[in-house]
Amino acid sequence: MNSLSLITKNFAPSWFASVMGTGILAITSFYYARFSIYLEYLSIALWIFNMLLFAVLFVFWTLRLVLYRQEFINDLREPVTGQFFATMPIACLVLVADLLVIGSGHWDTGLVVGLAKFFWLLGVVLALLLAIIIPLLNFINQEVRIEQVNPAWFMPPVSLIVIPVPGAKLVSYWPDAWQQTMLIFNYVSWSCGFFLFLFLEAICLYRFFCRPPLPGALAPTAWINLGPIGVGTIALSGLGTAGVPYLGDLVTPVVNLLALLLWGFGFWWLICAICLTIYYLRRSSLPFSLAWWAFTFPLGAYAAATYTVASFLNSPVIYLYGFICFLLLLFIWSVVIIKTLVGVINGKILAKPGPPKAALRS
Repeated sequence: MNSLSLITKNFAPSWFASVMGTGILAITSFYYARFSIYLEYLSIALWIFNMLLFAVLFVFWTLRLVLYRQEFINDLREPVTGQFFATMPIACLVLVADLLVIGSGHWDTGLVVGLAKFFWLLGVVLALLLAIIIPLLNFINQEVRIEQVNPAWFMPPVSLIVIPVPGAKLVSYWPDAWQQTMLIFNYVSWSCGFFLFLFLEAICLYRFFCRPPLPGALAPTAWINLGPIGVGTIALSGLGTAGVPYLGDLVTPVVNLLALLLWGFGFWWLICAICLTIYYLRRSSLPFSLAWWAFTFPLGAYAAATYTVASFLNSPVIYLYGFICFLLLLFIWSVVIIKTLVGVINGKILAKPGPPKAALRS
């Protein structure tokens, strides 16, 4: 078997987390360009790089589905690895957000909207399928143990919460007869994803309190809690604005208040995530793997949510707090992308990762 075939066979579904992390860094760079014009140039470079990265990963993802279907299905059925399949539709939706936030200022509007609709529909279909298939597989799998539960289980519901982030911006671009239906769909998607997250959060906290700490290989997943908090906040604010023609002017302040409360929870979890990371670093039990990309998107979502909250409150203090979160994101992303490139060059990161069950016993 040649090296390209081996890479395709061993292609991990979590690779799309790199698109998620890079895409959200592009968006937050654009937002926080208010502090430095150079961040706008950075956002453009990251946006272009992210589209190319997605194209390459999509080719390997598709080839694996076609050529190595049994390995693809085996990973999907695995209680830990299966959760990471949701990174693919989330990556599609992040690309849509990149197009609407950054691309709209550089490409023709018709092209941007056309591409955004295509990737949004692709992301929606895959997110809905995986948000149903993955939990059902876990229901059926009687070998699932509480030790296998970790914040990565949030990703299928998070994909549903991400749908209205760009979806709310796209409502006005659909035909008039479709717009109310599309708005309702985005609200329903947020609701399904958020309440699934709450239920899984209860199970995950039980696992944290009543079982040994996560193994080092899965420690970065602790940051994933910030994902649904961040994207949930952004989506609520966008849905409030999009809902005014159908729900009245009062919907915006009500929804913004809910967004503010949800965002506030992220402050507590950010501190916890930082403390947990320091705990693992002090024990030298945080080996590099693709799981490190879990540091990036959730923190980026929270930084973008902070910008959203600062915008509707017009608060300089929250803008500054969000910028500090952005700088932390930029530092972490830089470390992770360098380690990823080194791993690709030496081939270590392309090797078949160890079984999650083995990692959980370590």
